[in-house]
Amino acid sequence: MLKQRVLTAAVLAPMVIAGIFLLPFHIFVIAVAGVTLLGHWEWTKFVDVSSRPLGFIVPALLLIGSLFTFPVNETGLELTGLHGGVIALSGAVWWLLATVMVLKYPRGTNWWSNSAVFQQLFGVLTLIPFLWSVLLLRANGYDTQPYLGAKLVLMVCLLVWAADTGAYFAGKRFGKRKMAPSVSPNKTIEGLIGGLVASVLVTSGVAHLFSIPFSSIYTLGAIALVTSFASVLGDLAESMFKRVAGVKDSGRILPGHGGILDRIDSLTAAFPVFTVLYFWLA
Repeated sequence: MLKQRVLTAAVLAPMVIAGIFLLPFHIFVIAVAGVTLLGHWEWTKFVDVSSRPLGFIVPALLLIGSLFTFPVNETGLELTGLHGGVIALSGAVWWLLATVMVLKYPRGTNWWSNSAVFQQLFGVLTLIPFLWSVLLLRANGYDTQPYLGAKLVLMVCLLVWAADTGAYFAGKRFGKRKMAPSVSPNKTIEGLIGGLVASVLVTSGVAHLFSIPFSSIYTLGAIALVTSFASVLGDLAESMFKRVAGVKDSGRILPGHGGILDRIDSLTAAFPVFTVLYFWLA
């Protein structure tokens, strides 16, 4: 299993990086929208509906409708970023609520665990802000610095990957105190701290290497810390929804990793939070 995971990651990571930097913007939009739609399809496994295709219709229409409602060319996103920003902010607010849900689990699930409406809403609030946050970052400064946005998107990916890796090794070496045993028994407080430290170090290095502007090193560190913590919540939230639904993996599309949601769960939380903080603070 480990070898399969490493092989899949070794193939997938270069493809993701190449797509971020090399795809024309309109193709990049289609690619990210496609990944998000796959995520919505997998989310139907968490929804209490009789038919997964029926459960997929509403979120798919909302996603496609948002792309037609708001400008999706790079200049349009620059000029009307308020629309995308509101969507990104809604995602950040959703993750505040998800934090409470994760911390209270398994208590306090009665109001949503048997409600298809709430379960669908959670999927929409998880995935559509993720889509628009990625697009907003990629479009940032496109006219004058075409690759600045690509560097920002890659920075968030590297931040999350560093947090995951740091948490794994710190947890394996020092982990004793469980962070959220009801949701994910293997995660520890020590692992969380290791992941936070790793994410700040990697984000600082990437910002220096790519000359990504921040108002101060303290702002950079604060944004990295909050985003890293949000990425952990994304992972925990998906684990919570899978436990309630009785699902082990969201899908099987990625050998050794499961589904698309199993790979982007941390990113779905990290991107909206980073986007809001970067545009407001950096």
